[in-house]
Amino acid sequence: MAIGNDVWTWFKGDWTQANLPILGSADHATWQGTLVFDGARLFEGYAPDLDLHCQRIVRSAEAMGLASPYTSAEIRQIIQNGIRHFKRGVDLYLRPMMWSTEGGPGFIDADPDSTEIAIVLEALPMSTPGPFSLTVSPYKRPHQDTAITEAKAACLYPNNGRILREARQRGFNNALSLDLDGYVAETASTNAFMVKDGVFYTPVPNGTFLNGITRQRVIKLLEAVGHEVVEKSLTVEDFATADEIFTTGNANKVQAVSRFETRDLSTEQGLMVRQLYWDFTRSKPAIR
Repeated sequence: MAIGNDVWTWFKGDWTQANLPILGSADHATWQGTLVFDGARLFEGYAPDLDLHCQRIVRSAEAMGLASPYTSAEIRQIIQNGIRHFKRGVDLYLRPMMWSTEGGPGFIDADPDSTEIAIVLEALPMSTPGPFSLTVSPYKRPHQDTAITEAKAACLYPNNGRILREARQRGFNNALSLDLDGYVAETASTNAFMVKDGVFYTPVPNGTFLNGITRQRVIKLLEAVGHEVVEKSLTVEDFATADEIFTTGNANKVQAVSRFETRDLSTEQGLMVRQLYWDFTRSKPAIR
């Protein structure tokens, strides 16, 4: 699935301007789902925390039982080389991925030595602030003892997809999903924050969702300018009575929520956090 209009794919050492076929019909990952990926962003010539995203794809591969053919530094360099194929000023989605081509002795497990890697760069504009509505999903997130939740694994995303699909059918942009203990985990595609009486709250990482790179960065930025950030187990009621809600994730970085269920919300703090993130990004050396 190409999500951008201009796609370049790095596979087996070469760049091709195409949505390139990379999995074989009999590859282990094709029928056993052993594929991991990551996503970073290039916008305004900057790629914030690209090194951390490259480190995470290597960790995800290890969690899946794969062996990365390249170090995180090498993956970063390949991505930076690939960015040169695009015109300056184009926003990009940067996506490395790894998967197994062969199974282990039991077929179901992956042979780590068969790990393949591809990197996909796609032109994709950053979103601009606007109306964004949030509901609560009936679908929950697995515990770490029931799924490989520590990895950014493709096999986890069909559940995310149905969370989004069901929410959109009811007229919302996204939905909070709960863990099996009934606490808010995240949305279908982002980490979630809420603001109450001037304090910023976000679900404490408990193994049911990824402790996102943008999430971690936002916490550090808020604390650096004197805001109190509390990580704790949060309920739907906490979000229902929040003064504001916003989300963080790679695709659009910071998204202020303007409506939760039937209640309109202020977006002042969410927009402030978005600007804080943009200021941080622009303070770092540009990629190009």
